[in-house]
Amino acid sequence: MNTRTSAAEILDAILDGGSFVSWDSTPIDVAPNASYAADLTKAREKSGVDEAVLTGQGLIDGRVVAVIACEFSFLAGSIGVAAAERIASAVERATAEKLPLIASPTSGGTRMQEGTLAFVQMVKIAGAVTLHKQAGLPYLVYLRNPTTGGVFASWGSLAHVTFAEPFALIGFLGPRVYQALYDKPFPEGVQTAENLYHHGVIDGVVPVPNLRHLLVRALRVVSGDTDLPHELAPAPAVADIPEHSAWHSVMSSRNPDRPGVRQLLEHAATEQVPLSGTGQGESDTTILLSLCRFRGISCVVFGNDRSGHSVTATMSPGALREARRGMKLAEELGIPLVLVIDTFGAALSKEAEEGGLAPEIARCISDLVTVDTPTVSVLLGQGTGGGALALLPADRTLCAQNAWLAPLPPEGASAIVHRDTAHAAEMAESQGIRSVDLLRDGIVDAIVPEHPDAAEEPVEFSLRVAGAIARELRVIAQADSDSRLEMRMSRYRRLGVRNLG
Repeated sequence: MNTRTSAAEILDAILDGGSFVSWDSTPIDVAPNASYAADLTKAREKSGVDEAVLTGQGLIDGRVVAVIACEFSFLAGSIGVAAAERIASAVERATAEKLPLIASPTSGGTRMQEGTLAFVQMVKIAGAVTLHKQAGLPYLVYLRNPTTGGVFASWGSLAHVTFAEPFALIGFLGPRVYQALYDKPFPEGVQTAENLYHHGVIDGVVPVPNLRHLLVRALRVVSGDTDLPHELAPAPAVADIPEHSAWHSVMSSRNPDRPGVRQLLEHAATEQVPLSGTGQGESDTTILLSLCRFRGISCVVFGNDRSGHSVTATMSPGALREARRGMKLAEELGIPLVLVIDTFGAALSKEAEEGGLAPEIARCISDLVTVDTPTVSVLLGQGTGGGALALLPADRTLCAQNAWLAPLPPEGASAIVHRDTAHAAEMAESQGIRSVDLLRDGIVDAIVPEHPDAAEEPVEFSLRVAGAIARELRVIAQADSDSRLEMRMSRYRRLGVRNLG
């Protein structure tokens, strides 16, 4: 890709017309030598800007945001002391004024004319971005062609949500440097936005004309906007739930027409912004991660995607690391986390064992039971083994009428106890896996009815689940952080011990 989108073009594309206000003052004097001074003069004449980055504020659909945009035509967008100071100052101002921050890098990395002093400036910028996020403020990044070197390896990779320009060259070591160092070309197709998206390094590839619409949706969620929910129906009484066998629930949950998390978002969520991968080179097709809103309440949703899930395609360690990314994202943004359980179980394979499956399940449970944000888990279908348990701990837990939770599939439990699978239905009944059993034992807080089966009413069922999620989030919001954590820990501390004082 040879095209370059300028800083001015990206600002025009995303901001309300005429709303940009520059924060930039004259770049600080870096005391250049004569040759470098000449380079700077030529760069200003060529680019029409005074440094490799522009900063300021503007409006996106009427919302005030801080913006940082690199200009590649100024010495390849390279970052020296003056540019770094401009970026860090803009991040600090955005933090002080409590503004969402949108950055759009395009850069070859460190400015070689300034050497090591320029190189270490990335630490200053990364530190400012981290403090911005610790203040609970959104940080969104749009990587443009090209983004390489220290820029990609610092503030270009620290966003809550990261998108990139189509066909953009994105990578750590630029291909020209690689060729010079190793005397061979860098493998084709690796350092592209599309490949990094495929591998879960970035969240998506978005053309510039579509970026504003995406940012409007994303900002509504990550900024924690909350509209007062409509009047929500109360949870049904257990007496209103039809009495069916546990095996009936198992078979219903395995119906290929049963709606899953993808249908829940499609039919009942708004402002949806799909995310991808761990941000660390892992992506799992059996799960789904998204920003969205249910009944006007912003949240992060992570769930098992039954459309990509089967007996042979189950949750990998990477899927659980992606779940933990969702937990951290919700916590940093101060918005609720919704976990949707619909899994045949975690992966059983050499790769899963060597990839740390069991430790990842443990870390998921540990992180989820202590995460500092409101949480709701939803048993939507099958709930098998450690893969389900890893997503279960929450302030409130919902269960679809025909969903279930068990340490193993009933066939597996039968194989352990009876050395065959013929007793699967009997084991399902005896283990207390049904929604009504889970409610009785205090494992779930409410049941979402199916009339008579979710597979026969996917839209209505999805809307019912969304309403139940919103109802529980509204209840949870009434407690402060310390009380919420205390109640969550107490809930699980008391499970199975009825007479605990």
